[in-house]
Amino acid sequence: MNLHSTILGEGQAFVFLHGFLGMSDNWNTLGTRFSEDGYQVHLLDQRNHGRSFHSDEFNYEVMVEDLKRYCEEHQLNEIVLLGHSMGGKTAMLFAVEYPEMVSKLIIVDISPRYYPTHHDAILKGLSALDFQTLKSRGDADKELKHYVSDVGTRQFLLKNLYWKEKGKLALRINLEVLKEQVNEVGEPLPMHVKFEKETLFLRGDRSEYISSQDEGLIQSHFPMAKIRTISNAGHWLHAENQEDFYAEVKDFLDR
Repeated sequence: MNLHSTILGEGQAFVFLHGFLGMSDNWNTLGTRFSEDGYQVHLLDQRNHGRSFHSDEFNYEVMVEDLKRYCEEHQLNEIVLLGHSMGGKTAMLFAVEYPEMVSKLIIVDISPRYYPTHHDAILKGLSALDFQTLKSRGDADKELKHYVSDVGTRQFLLKNLYWKEKGKLALRINLEVLKEQVNEVGEPLPMHVKFEKETLFLRGDRSEYISSQDEGLIQSHFPMAKIRTISNAGHWLHAENQEDFYAEVKDFLDR
């Protein structure tokens, strides 16, 4: 089972992992910018997301093995690895399990700790979409609005829509399995594991995913970690303040 990816540019491999209910397309703009800086950018769809395969198995251990297999198939060594939210948890576990494969690690708006499930309204809304009657993205947005009030979050979720056949919309994600296994998304990094290479944690100033209480935990797992805050940004900081996000990552990579 191969992960779907978009590959841009030439140079050192720079792998991007999206968050829960996201996809590789979320990173196209930034990926293109980094490919123009001399990196070979790999934008991946993790299992049960985007155009990658669907599976009843869904946890960080299998997602780490998916990534390892991908790197081996593409002969990627000493990658720069970036992960957002769920992708950040995959990236952390990959880095502690296969440190020789990672040169630098970038974690976007997630801590190594446990997170309680908090996607109930979103998953209910996506489950309520009736693809027998929906005829457009606008129809889907109207339905989803009953469950998800934030327009930015709805736009992010509706990127999962595609035309399965003429006149029939569907979701790319494996919604049933993601609903059943949603608890896996909040799982913490195992205790006592460490990645002792350069690491950058980025958080949004309007996001609550990385708090000041998390800083000690981050340093215990990632002793070389730097934690930076992106202003005017929430959980999707790479979209909400792309310029500052790009500048922080570029500065970290250029050091």
